[in-house]
Amino acid sequence: MKRASLAVLALLLGVLAWSIGFEPGWLQQRQLRLAAPGWAGPPLTIAVAADFHVGAPHAGLPMLRRVVREINTAHPDIILLPGDFVIHGVLGGQPVAPESIAGELALLKAPLGVFAVLGNHDWWLDGERVRKALETVGIRVIDNRALPLPGAEDRLWLAGIGDDMTDHADPAKAFAGVPADAKLLVIMHDPANAPSLPPQTLVAFAGHTHGGQVRLPFFGALITPGRAPREQAWGWIPDVPAATWVTAGIGTSILPIRFNCPPETVVLRLGGNEELRDTGAPGR
Repeated sequence: MKRASLAVLALLLGVLAWSIGFEPGWLQQRQLRLAAPGWAGPPLTIAVAADFHVGAPHAGLPMLRRVVREINTAHPDIILLPGDFVIHGVLGGQPVAPESIAGELALLKAPLGVFAVLGNHDWWLDGERVRKALETVGIRVIDNRALPLPGAEDRLWLAGIGDDMTDHADPAKAFAGVPADAKLLVIMHDPANAPSLPPQTLVAFAGHTHGGQVRLPFFGALITPGRAPREQAWGWIPDVPAATWVTAGIGTSILPIRFNCPPETVVLRLGGNEELRDTGAPGR
């Protein structure tokens, strides 16, 4: 019994050391494929990174620079950033100014542009300050609005939904100006708004949940913030009107811990004959 107890204790200590000391910095690039029968244009490469929480342990400016390099290396057509650029009360964190964060994100390059919505942590700090910092470097913040993508074929539009937790989400306003025959990409901070997606949505992306940060085998996320159910904490989520990927994000919140849920950037190839699938990092 004593040996068994010591073995269990050693295992638990090992898991804890991994979850605090290694996995939060183990950045993955998840490669996705999604067929789009309603999309007549050429295949589109979309890069997504959410929940940077710059200043959290393992998620400082060096991690941000890695994210920028990895995304640029994928040569995406468009880059989408679904919010939470700053930290607010993570254990062991050191806040970083939004202007410094935006200065690094300014290096992101995509022919169709770089777009963002704000998250709850951005609003808790100062939403207008974060917005100004991003827009000063050319990143368009599109909370609750939509716009056509110049240079994209087949009447492609992009819509952004504001943050749900801080009552900035207005899906009806976001989609109000989208033509009925347009095809649509959507970014939102919180997957709680996924049930509001219109039928012409090709694909949507959300963050906020961090995948749960801790995902137990055969169970999934232990805890998720906001209104979205636990089953929608990460990956392709069920029972919504359009294909929606919820990313595990980059940084951490409250506790600087990740288990079975490493940080990720997402690169999705939209169009062609591929089925909806995940070809990225180890399964969770």
